[in-house]
Amino acid sequence: MKKIESVEMFKEAIQSPTIAMFTATWCPDCHFIDPLMPEIEQENSNYQFISVDRDEFIDLAVAYEVMGIPSFIAFKDAEVIGRFVSKDRKTKEQVNEFIQSL
Repeated sequence: MKKIESVEMFKEAIQSPTIAMFTATWCPDCHFIDPLMPEIEQENSNYQFISVDRDEFIDLAVAYEVMGIPSFIAFKDAEVIGRFVSKDRKTKEQVNEFIQSL
């Protein structure tokens, strides 16, 4: 998963089918799902996956109404096509179900 280093990098990434995972270093639920992300990426290879640190890019988190983390937002042609946003811990199955529903 590509870690976003700038707003420009984020804007460029979301031009193609992308799953953005909003995360934070202090988030225990993010650390729970993190080791499963390579499998999720492999099972959903029609999307690129990016990691957005909510604290580093608070303006992006606000713009996309990310209240709980980890949160997943799907993009195509820079438009939001789906979101899996909640304050709860997410499982691999839940993330895959979200992506399959797009």
